[in-house]
Amino acid sequence: MRPTLLCLWFAVGVALTVRAADKPSPAAPADPAADLSRWVVEQMPGGKVTVRDGQLEIEDAAGCTVWLREKLTAPVVITYEASVIARGGPHDRVSDLNCFWMARDPRAEEGCPFAPGRGRSGKFSDYDTLLTYYVGFGGNENTTTRFRRYDGTAARPLRPEHDLRDPRVLLSSNKTYRLRLVARDGVAEFWRDGEKIFTFCDPAPLTAGWFGLRTVNSHLSIRRVRIEHPAP
Repeated sequence: MRPTLLCLWFAVGVALTVRAADKPSPAAPADPAADLSRWVVEQMPGGKVTVRDGQLEIEDAAGCTVWLREKLTAPVVITYEASVIARGGPHDRVSDLNCFWMARDPRAEEGCPFAPGRGRSGKFSDYDTLLTYYVGFGGNENTTTRFRRYDGTAARPLRPEHDLRDPRVLLSSNKTYRLRLVARDGVAEFWRDGEKIFTFCDPAPLTAGWFGLRTVNSHLSIRRVRIEHPAP
C-alpha cells in the first residue's frame, strides 16, 4: 500500500474512533434517593435527612415526611428498597416504615401537599386532611401494619381487614425490604418482597398526587426508588 493511502486510511480510522468515543452513551436512570434536591423535607426538630453513600437517610426524633417533588399520575407503580436501621443510634427504633402515595391536599393549589403556605411541620396529625393512600408498616411500636384511604376529613378510616397484627407482616431491624406501591385501574396495592399485602378497590380512585416517605423516632435508609407508568 502506498504511504499516502496508508496515512489516509489511518487518519480516517482515528477520526471514526474518536467520534464513536465522543458519542454520549445512554444515561442510566438516576435514583431519586441519591439526590436530596428531588425531595421536600417536613420534619419536627431533632431529626435530619441526608444522602449518604447514594442512599436517602432519614433520622428522626418526633415526626418526618419526605415528599418526592414529582407529581404522579395513574397508572403508576412506585418501587423502592428500604431498611429500618437499629445499630444503637439515638433514634434507632424499629417502627414506622410508612408511606403516602397519590396524596393531594384539596385546599392547596393543584393539590400539592407541600405547596407554598400549605407545608406541614412533620407532626403526624398535620396530614389528616389529605386525600391519599397510606400504609403504616410496623406502626405503633411495631405492633400493626395498616392500610388507610384518607378521605380529607381527618377521619382516617380503617377497615378491619386492613388492620394486620401478625408478626409475619411486621418489621425486622436492618433488613432490606423491596416495597411496591400501585395505583391503577381504580385499585391501590401495597407489596412487600413480592407479596401483595393490601389491595383496595377504590370507588373514587385517587388518580394523581404525590409520593411521600413517613416515619417517627426511627432511622430509615431508602434506595433504588423507581417510578413506572405501565400501560392502562
